[in-house]
This record gives sequence, C-alpha cells and structure tokens, in this order.
Amino acid sequence: MQRRTRSWDGNGALIPLTCLRPSSVPLEPTLPELDAMGGCAGSPRRLSDSEGEETDPAPRPPLQDSQGAHWKNAVGFWLLGLCNNFSYVVMLSAAHDILSHQRTAGNQSHVDPDPTPTSHNSSSRFDCNPVSTAAVLLADILPTLIIKLLAPLGLHLLPYSPRVLTSGICAAGSFLLVAFSHSVMISLCGVVLASISSGLGEVTFLSLTAFYPRAVISCWSSGTGGAGLLGALSYLGLTQAGLSPQHTLLSMLGIPTLLLASYFLLLTSPGPQDPRGEEDSDTAARQPLINNEASESKPGSGSPLSLQERWTVFKGLLHYIVPLVLVYFAEYFINQGLFELLFFRNTFLTHAEQYRWYQMLYQAGVFASRSSLRCCPIRHTWVLALLQCLNLAFLLVDVWLSFLPSIYLIFLIIVFEGLLGGAAYVNTFHNIALETSDEHREFAMATACISDTLGISLSGLLALPLHDFLCQLT
Repeated sequence: MQRRTRSWDGNGALIPLTCLRPSSVPLEPTLPELDAMGGCAGSPRRLSDSEGEETDPAPRPPLQDSQGAHWKNAVGFWLLGLCNNFSYVVMLSAAHDILSHQRTAGNQSHVDPDPTPTSHNSSSRFDCNPVSTAAVLLADILPTLIIKLLAPLGLHLLPYSPRVLTSGICAAGSFLLVAFSHSVMISLCGVVLASISSGLGEVTFLSLTAFYPRAVISCWSSGTGGAGLLGALSYLGLTQAGLSPQHTLLSMLGIPTLLLASYFLLLTSPGPQDPRGEEDSDTAARQPLINNEASESKPGSGSPLSLQERWTVFKGLLHYIVPLVLVYFAEYFINQGLFELLFFRNTFLTHAEQYRWYQMLYQAGVFASRSSLRCCPIRHTWVLALLQCLNLAFLLVDVWLSFLPSIYLIFLIIVFEGLLGGAAYVNTFHNIALETSDEHREFAMATACISDTLGISLSGLLALPLHDFLCQLT
C-alpha cells in the first residue's frame, strides 16, 4: 500500500510526493530551510480522498522534547505578539507629544506631565486640542492597511526571514526617527515606519501560525494584548518619572532586538501536527468555510492556490471579516474620536490624566480578553460587533448631551469596550484556524488580518471631521 506525504518545491509551495511505506521517519524542514523555500511545513496529514483510509502517522518525538518545544513555541509567539505591536502602541501613547512637539534647549523633547490644554475654540464646551489624535492614528494605520491589502497577492513568495528582519529594522527606525526628529512631519514619518513594522509583522506571524499547533494563536493574541498594556504603561511611567520622550523612546530599542531573537532563536522548526492532540470540542466545532468539495484542493495536492480558490476562501471568510471590521471601527472611533471629548471638569484628574487613564483601562481590557480563549471561547463574533456598536452609540450620545454623572461609569464602559475588542480578535482567528483546511489556512490567516486595520482606518478618517465639528459646539 502507498501513502501520500508532502514536500516543498523551490518556490515554497507544497507538492505531492508518492512513496512506499518505509520504516524511516520523513525528514522535516528546519526554519532556515523554510525561509529558503518561502514557506514552512507542518500541516497535519489528512485522509486522502482517493484512498478512503487514514495514513500512518509519523513517529512521535519523546514526550519531554515535545513538551519543551510546546513551551518554546508558546513563549516565542507570545513575545512576537508583544514586540510586534509595541511600537504601534507607543506611537499612539505619544500622540499628544508628537502633535505638540515642544522643544527645550539642546533639542531634547520635553513634555509637561500636566500640560495646560490648548483649546481649538475658546467658546466650545469641550477642551479640544487643535488637531485630533486621529491624525497620528492614520499615520500609524494606513501603511499597515496597504501592506495587508497587497499581502494576499504575493507576499507569501517572500521567505519569512527577510520579512521578520525588515519588520525589526523598521521598528527600530521608528523609535530613532521620532526620538531625534525636529518637526511634526519627520515624527509622523517615524510613525509610518512603526506602522510598516506592525503590519508586515502581523501578516507574517499570523501566516506562520498555520504551521504550528492552534494553541499558538492564543499565545500570539495574548502577546499583542500585552503590548498594549506594557507599551502604554512604559511610556506613561517613564515620562511621568521625569525621563524625556526622546530618552524614553531610545530606551525601547531593545524591543526590536527581542523580536528578532524570539523568531530566530526561540521558535522550533515546525513539525507534523498531531490531529489527535486537538480537543474534542474543537473537532466538533469544526465547520469548513468551503462547502463545495470541488473548490477545495485535495489533501495531497500542493499546487499554489488559483484565483478562483482564493476568491472562494475569501467569500467563506466574510462572516468573520465583517464583524471584526465593525468591532474595530467602533472601538477606535471611541478611542481616537471621543476620548478627548469625554472630559469631566469636576474631578481630581486633569484632562491629560483622564485621557491616559482611558487608554490604560482600554488596553487592560484588551489584554484580559485576548488571554481568555481557553476560558471563554466565542463562536458567534457578530454578537461582539453588535455590543461594540452599542458602546459607540451610547458614548456618542453622552458626548453630545453630557448626561453621565461620574467618570467612573466611563471607566467601566471603556474596560468593557476593551474586553469586546480583544475577544473579537482572538476568537476570530481561532475560529478561522478551526474551519480552514490545511491548504487554505495560511492564505486565510493573511487575508483575515486586514479586518482590524480596515476598521481602524475608517474610524480615523471619520474621527477627524467629527472632532472639528464637536469642538465648534458652544
């Protein structure tokens, strides 16, 4: 009897290889070999349509080695998520500093911990800045949107190592450019570099999860949530402690180095995934995105996906992409369009301090929910989108009418907002990993990650005119 295994051609595509049943263990590619081939192996062996029976699984590695590899990959993907989103979060946390861009002697950036607000309109009941922080948001997200739009068309042809290296270099360049810039425009160019780093890294690492056990998706998502919390905390804490924004940014140059070390030194070479290691609940929940078997490649087929197959997979992803777009549109419309306007005058916190607390509580909610996949998996993500849109409508009415009596109610709503956003992210990609076949998973992951970026971009475009309109109200 014969069985089918998989091999890789020179362009990183899987090709069928028919061989006799040997007693030796099939060779598995290492990370350098995967990079040379533009992809990586590790997809589980599946039932062949033509054979009608399962093939023999590859011999398992010793239990101790397997557990060690599991923990290395879990920690590796958590650190990759942390490092990849760190520069993006720091640039949003430094948005006020970038826009005000006050200078002291010696070209050292200086920010007053409690600056006196500059009103856009002295007759407005809002304490408005001249420019909305949505301007920094757009510089921090539009390059990412472009990368994610182009990624499904051919980014998979580029090996993983150059992509990761480029991401790390751009992250380091963003910190250096913003730290040493002498104008808002140059600082915004540094923000663009951070966006390129984050966007390229997210597409790359989410695609890479297709060749590791699905548990790494939860680790990656938790790491991205940790980036929000640690990024905001570190920037706030260091500047409040008296460190200049320039030195604060320079102190963060170790993050890109940690990203490169996590990929090149910590991750293990992907091996065959054992389908018996998946939980029964995951197997029972699996529903293929593509119901038409004719449109799906056979398990033994390794040819690149055709345009028709890509379009079919994309249509199957829409019921996850659309809710995630709505979730991120609503939450970033709140964060960059309404946070500045949710100002309580009769409290011990200044306007600047209120804004920082809003950002911190939001990031805490995101971190908690992105780390909760094992405790609370959610299948129907459209419910999260509906609740987030209700959050937006409620806070928008409060900005207009100012009917909430206490800032602590706003604090609770913002934590809830962060919980919804983080849960939508991690559950969307977990469900996609469950419902895509081996042949389609890498493409599906790279395609679906455009959802959050598209929603954030749309919210930034609408938050700018809304800011100007509301600040003109008396």
